[in-house]
Amino acid sequence: MSKPLTVLCLSSAVKGQRLIQELKRLGCRVFLLTEERWRDDAWPYESLEGIHYMHSLANRPHVLNAASYMARGLQFDLIIPLDEYEVQTAGALREHFIMPGMTASEAQPFNDKLAMRARAQAAGIPTPEFTPVFNYDVLRAWMARVPPPWLLKPRHEAGAMGIKRCEDAEQVWRWLDQLGDEQSRRLLEQFVPSDVFHVDALVWQGQVVFSIASAYDKPPLSVSHGGGVFVTRTLPAESDAAQTLTALNARVIGALAPRGFSGAVHAEYLRALETGQWLFLEAGARVGGANIADMIEYATGVNLWAEWARIEVAHFLGEDYAPPATRRDHAGILICLARQEHPDLSSYNAPEVVWRLKKRYHAGLIVVSPDPARVQSLLDSYSRRFVEDFLAHAEPWETGRMV
Repeated sequence: MSKPLTVLCLSSAVKGQRLIQELKRLGCRVFLLTEERWRDDAWPYESLEGIHYMHSLANRPHVLNAASYMARGLQFDLIIPLDEYEVQTAGALREHFIMPGMTASEAQPFNDKLAMRARAQAAGIPTPEFTPVFNYDVLRAWMARVPPPWLLKPRHEAGAMGIKRCEDAEQVWRWLDQLGDEQSRRLLEQFVPSDVFHVDALVWQGQVVFSIASAYDKPPLSVSHGGGVFVTRTLPAESDAAQTLTALNARVIGALAPRGFSGAVHAEYLRALETGQWLFLEAGARVGGANIADMIEYATGVNLWAEWARIEVAHFLGEDYAPPATRRDHAGILICLARQEHPDLSSYNAPEVVWRLKKRYHAGLIVVSPDPARVQSLLDSYSRRFVEDFLAHAEPWETGRMV
């Protein structure tokens, strides 16, 4: 680089430290715009030129004003969102500053659950039955045709946030009455009893150059709403499930991403218990949360955050990008809310344990082995022990975000 690139990272959560560090290693000047509640948290301060705090990043016009204020003294070359909520916000900032990268409209299919389902359906990719919450006659006809239970979902929330399960039409109407003017920001979807999977990928100029398929132990919705231990594990690449998911994921990215897209994608899929059919659930143009990237790094040697940084810089500079060589171990991760402020994980001492979560009121670890059966055995045993030793339960919370 003739001069260092100046990068603005946006995040309403503490994540993406490896991306920030890699940007710094590549010679960039990195600035972070985050929320006041994360002041003095675990950011890589040595890799940051500056941190700017806001009360909240939920109000997009306020974020635009804050970034514009920063731009009085800085000329940003790249804007990178580190969290799901900031994907479209980053697009809006790029539009405002006339910068390269996905616009807010291009990012919508990666952020709006209704838009992504409509795009997938138009491309012939199976999804659960769904309907927008716009016209009441259309909604009544859909509920008469599609048997319950249904899920009333926020279009712009991450993961299982704000989802309401409805057993009949009366419940749907009650929730819509409570939502008032916010109801058009929901969709209604048929609940399909399923196993849930995810695929994490790196994309370079429209082509998937790295992907790995994994399986959740329990659907994230049931963990977030009913409590329990979050567990996921990588799938053997040669398995039928992994190969099916890899092919389906490439189709989904082709349907959702703008032409020439480069970046990271985390997508989730269902395999219906009754029919065995594979269904697309949702996708985000970002690295997966819940320390999934750490699990993938221990299994493959590839850090998705660092590679995303390399992709962003190479794309901006017009250089080539190739993913690093990978290894083929198997890994799994367990995480739960803990009753203790600093849970003692010392008794979880199998040689396959390679990582322990350091976060107040949380317990978590990663296991790695060349044998997928050994990984599964440890996850089964440890998840039962987590329930006895640590597990706490908190009510699911919702956010109100102005877009």
